[in-house]
Order: sequence, then C-alpha cells, then structure tokens
Amino acid sequence: KLTSLALQPVITPELVQGRVHLKCTYSRPSSELPLQYVVVWSRLSTPGKKEQIQRDTTLQSFSYVEMNGVNLKLGDTVFCTVTAFTRDTPEQQSLPEESKGFYAGIKFLPESLQIAEDGKEHVLTVLSTVPIACPGHDDSCKITLQLSTEDLGKNSQLLGPPDIALSACQVDLLRAPCSESSCAAAALTVTAVTDFAQDGNRISRIRAEPVGRRDLLWRAYTPKDVKVTVRDLPTGNCYSFTDPHIITFDGWRYDNYKIGTFLLCRSMSRAFEVHVRQWDCGSHRSATACNCGVAAR
Repeated sequence: KLTSLALQPVITPELVQGRVHLKCTYSRPSSELPLQYVVVWSRLSTPGKKEQIQRDTTLQSFSYVEMNGVNLKLGDTVFCTVTAFTRDTPEQQSLPEESKGFYAGIKFLPESLQIAEDGKEHVLTVLSTVPIACPGHDDSCKITLQLSTEDLGKNSQLLGPPDIALSACQVDLLRAPCSESSCAAAALTVTAVTDFAQDGNRISRIRAEPVGRRDLLWRAYTPKDVKVTVRDLPTGNCYSFTDPHIITFDGWRYDNYKIGTFLLCRSMSRAFEVHVRQWDCGSHRSATACNCGVAAR
C-alpha cells in the first residue's frame, strides 16, 4: 500500500508570461508504479482556518496557481497539500503531505524594533517575497513604497513631533532573481528622535503603501505595519539664571559677572550650540551682570 512517500512539497514564486504565480514542487518517489497526484492549494483565511482555492489532478511533479488579486491576494499565507495514488487503483492513496506556509507580499526585517533616544541608526530591510512583474513597456520593473510614521500613544496629539525619523520617504523595490524568500529588497534607517522631553517610552508604527501601480494585485494591497518602541532616555540640563549663576551638565556651579556675549554650551558631535548675552544690571555700588538674551542653533 502507498503510505508515506516523503513527497516534501515546497512553494516557490515564479513569473509565468509576466504574471505572478506560485509553484508547488514535490519529489517523485522512485516506485515503478505509474503515479498521479492531487494537489490542493489553500490560503489562511483566519488564524488556524484554511480555505481551499484550487485542486489539481496531475501526472507532473509540480502544480501552479496564479496570484490574481481575487481569490489569491498579496498578504495571503498559502499552502499546497499533495496526495499520490496509482492510476489503476485510485482508492489507494498516500498520506497527504502539506508544504510550509508561504507568505506572499511585502515583509519587513526585523518585523518590530526596540530602539532608544540615543541617535543610533537602525537598519530596516523591506523585501518582496513575490517577483515584480513589468505591467507595461513604459513601466520599469519596480514597486515604489510610500513610507509614513505615526505615534500610537494615547497622548500622541499632545506630545508634539513624531518619535521616529526615517532616512527616506519612499523606497523602490527593483526586480531581482528570487533567492532565500526575497525577490526584491531595499534598506532604510530608523532613528529615534532625541526630543529632550521626559515623555516615557512611546510606540510608533511605520506604514508602507505601494504607489503608482495600475495592476489589481498591488493596487489593493497595504503591507503590515512595523511597530517601533522608543525607550526614553533622561536628558542632561544646564542652567544660567539671574545674575548669572551657572550650573553645568554635571552639576558644577559657578558665577559669571562679566558683561558681553558668551558661549554657554556647544556639542562636540553635532551642529548645536547656545550663546548667552549679559548686560549691566547693577548699581554704582555693586557691578552685576544679568542674562538679557539667548541664541541657540
């Protein structure tokens, strides 16, 4: 009897006549019997529930299904299940073997980020697991993704500017040969905005939307967001107040009774400095200077 034949079905993406298809391939057992195969294609409709899309009976050791944007869309996780039987005795079937789930669409690596307000750049890779077709002669083989960020905190309206900054507002995914579940990829960097505010840890998301595509497959598709958690870091403070008493970042205190314009603080790593202007605010008996102006860049 046919039992486990180790068919090991695997799904790979492929362009067939300029359209995106998924191909299920399986090993042909070295039995002398003339075998036929039933290939059932299914997609994950809700978590843990599969929905059948297509059923093929074939002599070949492969089967195709088209990603047409109707019964099989981008964002779907797809499976193929293969059963073998002999032509003479179709009631004798092997045990059905299922492929691993194939996610068809745009993926971000990593899928979520945890970063701190320390100015470091974190690389985010965007890739397409399916090949990119060229819809017309005037279009190059690429998908352009428009990127945007959004704060998800309860007080995001009150907290001011976004908590993350991207190195680009758009990325192009250019067609490349498919390898290791990537058919096109681009990279960008994500940085936490150093906002000098004690606003706690905040959560933002990065959203990507395909733009300028006329074909049904990409037009109706929005990839899954990337969640970014930003860890708040305490901010240093320095002061100059009244008849200038000055407290430095590390808590050192001194006075400056001079009149004029002074450099209060300068960053060694970026274009940031603060100047203060002090004027004579004393009397004939005691000469005293007070802050009267500040300039920052």
